[in-house]
Amino acid sequence: MHGEYKVPGGKLVVADLEVRDGRLADVRISGDFFLEPPEALEAINCGLNGMPADSAELELAVAVQSALPPNAEMFGFSAEAVAVVLRRALA
Repeated sequence: MHGEYKVPGGKLVVADLEVRDGRLADVRISGDFFLEPPEALEAINCGLNGMPADSAELELAVAVQSALPPNAEMFGFSAEAVAVVLRRALA
């Protein structure tokens, strides 16, 4: 599954994923945004794997925020933007 979302005034966020047994699997978030430290992106992907496929945007955004290391900085996108693109990919 694939979804894209252009953050108003921000960057493009892309989600590629599978659904297995009603849960997110092989989640890959990408785009033209900036994220420091770079390994925080893998933390986001891991934090989303296993989430129920019918999770609401708020639940997905909380999962993204919870997965981020304490020193992470997101530029041009947000946890909410990741949640939007995931719901689009799942639609």
